[in-house]
Amino acid sequence: MRLSELSGKEIVDVNRAERLGVLGQTDLEINVQSGQIEALLIPTLKWFGMKKQGGEIRVEWKQIKKIGNDMLIIDMEN
Repeated sequence: MRLSELSGKEIVDVNRAERLGVLGQTDLEINVQSGQIEALLIPTLKWFGMKKQGGEIRVEWKQIKKIGNDMLIIDMEN
């Protein structure tokens, strides 16, 4: 899978059955030495997605359970 294919996918937490947001192109944490993605950074939004609230949710790569055509299913322990 290419990095550009992750962009625009909806992120859903399987435990809480909650939509966390949509992944943009710059919302990744990459280890420059290994070139591997370590985490997804999802900005928290309010006002129908129009204004950033300032925080972000960090999802470790190991928490991703399934990558589909339209969404990523994750398992957030806490």
